[in-house]
Amino acid sequence: MEAFLKEFGDYYGYPDAPKNIQQIRDTEFKRLDKGVVYLDHAGSTLYSELQMDNIFKDFTSNVYGNPHSQSDISSGTSDLIADARHQVLEYFNASPEDYSCIFTSGATAALKLVGETFPWTQDSKFLYTMENHNSVLGIREYALGKGASACAVDIEEAANQPGQLASSGPSIKVKHRAVQMRNTSKLQKEESKGDAYNLFAFPSECNFTGLRFNLDLVKLIKENTETTLQGSPFGKSKQWMVLIDAAKGCATLPPDLTEYPADFVVMSFYKLFGYPTGLGALLVRNDVAKLLKKTYFSGGTVAASIADIDFVKRRERVEECFEDGSASFLSIAAIRHGFKLLKSLTPSAIWMHTTSLSIYVKKKLQALRHGNGGGVCVLYGSENLKLSSHKSGPTVTFNLKRPDGSWFGYLEVEKLASLSGIQLRTGCFCNPGACAKYLDLSHSDLLSNVEAGHICWDDNDVINGKPTGAVRVSFGYMSTFEEAKKFIDFIISSFVSPPKNIGNGIAVSGRFPQLPSIELESKESNPSYYLKSVTIYPIKSCAGFSVNRWPLCRTGLLHDREWMIQGLTGEILTQKKVPEMSLISTFIDLEEGLLSVESARCKDKLHIRIKSDSYNPRNDEFDSHANILENHNEETRINCWFTNAIGRQCKLLRYSSSTSKHCLNRNKSPGLCRDLESNINFANEAQFLLISEESVADLNRKLEAKDEDYNRAHEKLDPYRFRPNLVITGGEPYTEDNWRTLKIGDNHFTSLGGCNRCQMINISNEGGQVKKSNEPLTTLASYRRVKGKILFGSLLRYEIDEKTKSWIRVGEEVNPDTE
Repeated sequence: MEAFLKEFGDYYGYPDAPKNIQQIRDTEFKRLDKGVVYLDHAGSTLYSELQMDNIFKDFTSNVYGNPHSQSDISSGTSDLIADARHQVLEYFNASPEDYSCIFTSGATAALKLVGETFPWTQDSKFLYTMENHNSVLGIREYALGKGASACAVDIEEAANQPGQLASSGPSIKVKHRAVQMRNTSKLQKEESKGDAYNLFAFPSECNFTGLRFNLDLVKLIKENTETTLQGSPFGKSKQWMVLIDAAKGCATLPPDLTEYPADFVVMSFYKLFGYPTGLGALLVRNDVAKLLKKTYFSGGTVAASIADIDFVKRRERVEECFEDGSASFLSIAAIRHGFKLLKSLTPSAIWMHTTSLSIYVKKKLQALRHGNGGGVCVLYGSENLKLSSHKSGPTVTFNLKRPDGSWFGYLEVEKLASLSGIQLRTGCFCNPGACAKYLDLSHSDLLSNVEAGHICWDDNDVINGKPTGAVRVSFGYMSTFEEAKKFIDFIISSFVSPPKNIGNGIAVSGRFPQLPSIELESKESNPSYYLKSVTIYPIKSCAGFSVNRWPLCRTGLLHDREWMIQGLTGEILTQKKVPEMSLISTFIDLEEGLLSVESARCKDKLHIRIKSDSYNPRNDEFDSHANILENHNEETRINCWFTNAIGRQCKLLRYSSSTSKHCLNRNKSPGLCRDLESNINFANEAQFLLISEESVADLNRKLEAKDEDYNRAHEKLDPYRFRPNLVITGGEPYTEDNWRTLKIGDNHFTSLGGCNRCQMINISNEGGQVKKSNEPLTTLASYRRVKGKILFGSLLRYEIDEKTKSWIRVGEEVNPDTE
């Protein structure tokens, strides 16, 4: 802290504000004292508790009504909305004589409004920087649909040359990429080339890297087009309008519209002060608003209309013309409390405070080295690390490398960060242009990634050795040095490798040892292993039941995960979403052909006949395999029971007898499962999960040594916390990692590798109460992490013998083969 303040003490902590950063945190963000480190302010900043108190007092002491009326309350609400418009214009230093503020449902809705109403013709041009959000790229559809051309551009900015006057500013060039057009042969030309309007769009701050764009672009595009667009096919075009996406940048440095008179500026209020969500604004020049072509009219935008003839008279004021329906007047009433907060700190002080944190983090990340000297972090868009440069906002975007130069997947970083209480963002952040540009992804890379199944928000973070996205941390006005320091400590402890060495025969690579191998078996040359328990889980994510013996079939244990619970919108319900599912107990009576289900939330036990003639596939199948119950009354009875048991509408599905090898992947969409040679019902990856008692005991020893508070609050883990089908005993911890095949009794199994664990093992059922914590996953991550996966337990496939009916029995000897 002392070193940080020595460098940034004049900028950090609001020394000249009514409250310093510590007082702000102590009085307005007490909820963050619970150990949460929130570092996604570029996605959405946090609301202040004082801000929400003031909003609540306002709403409980005043009456607001629909402004489309002449009553006193409605008139008062209209005055409040007018004041709110003035506050927005004032924030951007925009004169009401020049600009109007149109309230929308967010920045995206504001951009959509521009795209819909812009006066496109076949001769129009739409230019946009590569670093634009998807919501800006969507305007391209309106332009191309009207026969206009569109083109992505790169901005190149050169510093002043020796002898050049500083007042002349930097040299800015716009380099174009491929021009996009659609078939316009059927479109009729409406105007000549000289009358066409063109649109140039750029963000004030890139939400991918945090790099700020030079706002001189506004005047250069509007007044010096030919020079700025020199060498492109657009240099001769006239009548350019400029759109600034200020959704990200306006939280710290809002564009000054008196100095940089853009035609359109869009913003969202939750990016500024956290609340309200679902409210944004479009600031539009009044002279430009007259050129926009709005088709739809509604209540609020119409002065008069006649229902049975083609007659409508629209309102003339800009905001009244474009704000369809009743304004979101309660949300608009709330923004004055947010602006009051920002005014007490000032945007410039917020920028200095937040940027000091981002530069500190960038410098620390840049300096990190693995034990072999290799760099740990690749930063994107962070060439200038001087706070005085104003070139970057409070955003740090990066990827991490292993000692061998390969990439850590960004999802691994996010997963481990969550376990450490750090909330950050990963992916492309809805900015595909910046993502491709900074990650050096070619069109061929992007298209092949899509063909490989990669889409936004999936688990494919590294494809063909290249990251498909990045990690982003971003700071808000209430962020602290302690949070930045905790983040850096997390990166060092989780991803930085000390010098490679050999200790006790275990090669140390990264901070964590590789999974122990045969050296652990040296204590016992011929260890004995036995099957301790067999557990069946008839319904995915519900409790299972243990038996002494059970039949095997082509899907593994008979009836294991043969059912699942589905929400009404089609999503698969699991304990991660619905922890109460762990309280549903199950049992199958093979002789009676009954599945019995019980829950403390339901008075009666549920009995379901499971004989094959009780089911008959219907047309509404689930992924071509699961079929709802034929008998409607029976179906209703069962689904009502489960709805009561978990407290939400749902239905029970059963896996069919199809021999297809498709299954559900972790994204809950059809895909090829990892175990391609067998059927696995509704299991995630394999027919069986095997857990060793000795491995669980070793994990318990590590938990005891690590966290006394955890041990006081929780009982020792037992193997069933990990939902195993088979629990074995004997030998040393983790010897199962090295098994290739094994024989249990007379039955043969093939090991498919380790089981990648998730947050579900952090959910426990203690005395009928569902509890969540960060353990044991956090501890497992410290020594069982391999290539982004936290492995514990082994996945198995049963090698079925079609000639015999096989059973598996508790007490049978387990004979592994490690070769």
